[in-house]
Amino acid sequence: MRPETSLSQRVAKGGLWIFTFRLVDNGFRVVKLVILARLLAPKDFGLFGIALLAISTLETFSQTGFQTALVQKKANIAHYLDTAWTVSAIRGTFLFILLFLSAPSIALFFNTPDAFLIIQVIGASILLNGFNNIAIVYLQKELEFSRQFIYQLSVTLADFIVVIAVALAFKNVWALVFGLLAGNTMGLIVSYVVHPYRPRLRLDIRRIKDLFGFGRWIFGSSILAFLITQGDDAFVGKFLGATMLGFYQMAYKIANMPTTEITQVISQVTFPAYSKIQDNLPRLREAYARVLQLTAFLSFPIAGLIFALASDFTKVFLGERWMPMVPAMQVLVLWGLIRSIGTATGQVFLSIGKPEIVAKLQFIVLILLGILIYPLSIKWGILGTSLAVLVSTFAPNFIAFLMIIRTLQYAAFNLVRMIVIPLINTMLLIILIALLRVYWIHPGIEGLFLSVIFGSLLYIGMTLLCINFFNYKVFENIKMGIYALRHSSERL
Repeated sequence: MRPETSLSQRVAKGGLWIFTFRLVDNGFRVVKLVILARLLAPKDFGLFGIALLAISTLETFSQTGFQTALVQKKANIAHYLDTAWTVSAIRGTFLFILLFLSAPSIALFFNTPDAFLIIQVIGASILLNGFNNIAIVYLQKELEFSRQFIYQLSVTLADFIVVIAVALAFKNVWALVFGLLAGNTMGLIVSYVVHPYRPRLRLDIRRIKDLFGFGRWIFGSSILAFLITQGDDAFVGKFLGATMLGFYQMAYKIANMPTTEITQVISQVTFPAYSKIQDNLPRLREAYARVLQLTAFLSFPIAGLIFALASDFTKVFLGERWMPMVPAMQVLVLWGLIRSIGTATGQVFLSIGKPEIVAKLQFIVLILLGILIYPLSIKWGILGTSLAVLVSTFAPNFIAFLMIIRTLQYAAFNLVRMIVIPLINTMLLIILIALLRVYWIHPGIEGLFLSVIFGSLLYIGMTLLCINFFNYKVFENIKMGIYALRHSSERL
């Protein structure tokens, strides 16, 4: 069997497993959000968000990047595992102690004394994650996503069951806390079930230096990504309060859930796949073009539906008290769309061993966000924060797109067409839904359902026209993936 055929089959099969998990996971997450939005107050989500922000800060600023480095390495990584696990365990223990001791200061900084105990308890999640079986990195590296499905689904189920049970019983923020801890505990246990490797305490300085050579750029990128994606949360929590943070984080979750999940499905498969063909420019170029086309084709219409139906969805499923977040949600949908395209591009730079490009572009985003976030947020609240996040991403992602064209030596017109066609079709989708709401469809769950149906039909119809008139081969791309999937049972 040809190596490229074998790889395409493994990618297709892996993609199916990840897509299945994301579909199930999103189903649980949507149900959880709807239930919790009715049982908990926006301030509860804000308090939980402050605790998560504290954890993310410590984890990010101590990030090693070792797991990404292990996936990217083409050589055998077995002799790196014990050292990587030992570093992870030491790091997790140290961060747990640090977070426990610093909880009073963090609560004081955000002027939310109610967050003090929450931060101390939730810090156990860092400790649990630090002792996860390092060998689960093989599940991604070797595209063994069936076992990764079991691992991730167990975390989702434990979180869902506990969070709903506690929310029904107590109707407060502790439902979110105990749900997170239950998921992390289950993840620790299952990580040793899905892979037989048993790590041992061992520190090899030479291995650490080797991994850190690649991981230092992942560390830098992680810090920048944190400041970009969590800096807005910190700003809202500090200057606008826990309640506004609850609104903002809920808007973010709903706005970015579909497009982000699509991106995660694709990136989890493409990064290890790209890494395996990093030295073959023609194959890498073709693979990226297909990924970009598929990402745009799926992400644009979903983002368009959320943008057009944000108000109706919020009113029907979450309730009137969540309506202040709708404008921010619509802006964050656009940011999520840009992010999905940018992620597809960033995976190529990581796979060819150039993480510094991603880090430098993220630094530009951070500078722009730092300039914009204060004046816009003070003037327009969480809507202004959302606008700052959106505007700061435009130029860096445009630069990344130009760089990938040069790196892969690809015709710019062909790549631009893959984005412009779904963009135009999505704009028509939004216009149709707006007209239907004015002249025919009334707000409510029936109206939501009909809007999704008619909007989707229009998008598919316009896509078919583009196939005939503009040689837009997106369905051919999908068919190739299905063909590879059907033959994935062959011996690799």
